[in-house]
Amino acid sequence: MNFGLIIIGDEILSGKRADKHLSKVIDLLAARGLSLAWARYVGDDPERITADLREALAAARQGDVVFSCGGIGATPDDHTRQCAARALDVPLQLHPQAAELIRERMQDVAREQGVPYEPDRPDSVHRLNMGVFPEGAGIIPNPYNKIAGFSLHPGEGEGGVFFVPGFPVMAWPMIEWVLDRYCAGAHRQVALREKSVIVFGAMEATLTPLMEDIEARFAGIKVFSLPSVDHPQWGRHIELGVKGDTARLDEAYGALLAGLRQHGADLGPELVR
Repeated sequence: MNFGLIIIGDEILSGKRADKHLSKVIDLLAARGLSLAWARYVGDDPERITADLREALAAARQGDVVFSCGGIGATPDDHTRQCAARALDVPLQLHPQAAELIRERMQDVAREQGVPYEPDRPDSVHRLNMGVFPEGAGIIPNPYNKIAGFSLHPGEGEGGVFFVPGFPVMAWPMIEWVLDRYCAGAHRQVALREKSVIVFGAMEATLTPLMEDIEARFAGIKVFSLPSVDHPQWGRHIELGVKGDTARLDEAYGALLAGLRQHGADLGPELVR
């Protein structure tokens, strides 16, 4: 099961708002021993959103889980619900449970304000649009204000695409709910780890054969190389390491160190994350 993230909104791409979802989703996954495979930003362009959601649904058919943040409101610049229906080639319809939750929220607000609840008032009717989802969608509870998100499970695999609001205070607990409700079987008791070492005075090209050899010998282990030219502490160097399944990590890291020493590499501090 791979995890993906789509973040939707012109305000992110224009710089009006700084994205907070990427780092938080990485943290939420890491707390469950999981990791993010890919992320994508897209503006409020219906054609592009639809194309990205088609790819996300295709990944879900293979068992992947994709989170989509933003654009599920009912204003003219919110396109996600419509694009999701188009991507799945199904109609939109008012979800009965989502509608009931919206009505509960409107009654709550009316009580708080000391005014009568008027379900037939035009703005009350318009708010029900926030519960119009693609046909066959499930709902994602919103503990902040009861306005639900939705999920699409296109079949074949066990994955899905999960749509939450752009507001972090709503989106993050909804993502946690999905991870613990739908993805509990994928949680790892021990998180993926990584070990690395600082290598001075080496070129990536000379170390590439060693990196390829480690990945070939140790299934489930990835080798990474992070060069730096102006690090404030270590100056010009390469951080070379391995990450992946804890069961094979130490053995793979030992083989990496042995290979570096055979190359006569100048090794610095070792790092464990």
